[in-house]
Amino acid sequence: MKTSIPLLGLLLASSTTAWAATENTKIERLEQLEKQVAELKKEVNTNTKTTTDLTPKIKIGGAVRFQYSYEDYDDDNKDRGGDFDFDVFRLDVNGSIGDVKLSAQYRWYQYMNVIHHADVGYQFSDNWEGKVGITQVPFGNLNYNSNNFFFSSGYYAGLEDDYDAGLSFTGKYDKHDIRVAYFLNDEKGGVDGYSGDKTHRYSYDVVGIRDFAAGEGIYSAPAQQMGESNTINLRYTYNFFSNTEVGVSLLSGDLEGGSGVGSVGDHTAYAFHVKSKIENIGIMFQASEYEYDLDNGSDAVAVGAWAFYDTIPTEATAYNLNLSYSQSVSLGPITNLTYYNDYNLITDKSAGLDDTTMNATGVAISAGGVYAYVDFVIAKNQPFLGGTLVGNADDWNKRLNINIGYYF
Repeated sequence: MKTSIPLLGLLLASSTTAWAATENTKIERLEQLEKQVAELKKEVNTNTKTTTDLTPKIKIGGAVRFQYSYEDYDDDNKDRGGDFDFDVFRLDVNGSIGDVKLSAQYRWYQYMNVIHHADVGYQFSDNWEGKVGITQVPFGNLNYNSNNFFFSSGYYAGLEDDYDAGLSFTGKYDKHDIRVAYFLNDEKGGVDGYSGDKTHRYSYDVVGIRDFAAGEGIYSAPAQQMGESNTINLRYTYNFFSNTEVGVSLLSGDLEGGSGVGSVGDHTAYAFHVKSKIENIGIMFQASEYEYDLDNGSDAVAVGAWAFYDTIPTEATAYNLNLSYSQSVSLGPITNLTYYNDYNLITDKSAGLDDTTMNATGVAISAGGVYAYVDFVIAKNQPFLGGTLVGNADDWNKRLNINIGYYF
């Protein structure tokens, strides 16, 4: 009987150990199940979040603008005491679907309907974003190289606020801003595009080679078509003192002739630009040079925009210096007045053409959703001011222009 007691204890001990091991196994299995449940919940939440992120987040906006102008170079306009007209209705679409950004703008004028821009973007990393579509050409001071309603004189040579069809990448590293872009052709499809009137566009592009010897006029449709092709843009700026951006821009591309003739030359442009904001004072400076090097040696090219053809020299140098002062006010609905003076000069033109000079003095008025430009402009050989970039006029033209718009 004494020998059976240790045996019983041994059996009890073994049973207790087995029971404890079984309980530990159950606990471990329960913990594993809880982890699996947690992972399943996480996966469900992730899938739900992905589905939610793909819901379009689109904002619709736009503007309607009207314009009064008094032009001393137009006798009929002067006799009427100026003209007050509808300017434009525009529709803006901006937003995102998941991680893809969307932006587009379409405009209706009395005399044409045009696409301003239409692109999709993606943020590849904290530093780099890409866009594809009809998007802004990264050249010179952005987004504008001007304060006034008429832009700078360089705009009429395609050097400001230009939009083409292609790819654009923007890299931001602390004080560095890097932009690289490739444009297959202009926003109208280039020389072989299937769009309608080549002049119905917002930004200026070359559309042909001028042949003055054959009697072609400055504002005539070009007999020999031409378009931009395979253009590369590089732009770099550095931000000094957190308020002054200094940079350089480069543009280089091919020129393609119509009717399958292939390349008819190439085009290049360079710019040095500065944009600064010192408290309420704004400063913009840009020196640009462009050249259309044509195989036939022509000194002029046809451009199209704003529903008419015009002509620019094949090469020129452009300068502009803009000063502005922003003042917060409380004058009824008016909350801000920005006074400015923009000076522009285009010189060293091909064929020894006379200089283009434009000076715009004005004020931009903000009042809730209403924004207005009041400009007094004096100019010589300047488009939209009684002249052209290939003009040889000696007289100065003057224009008072008031453009009022409601933005929603």
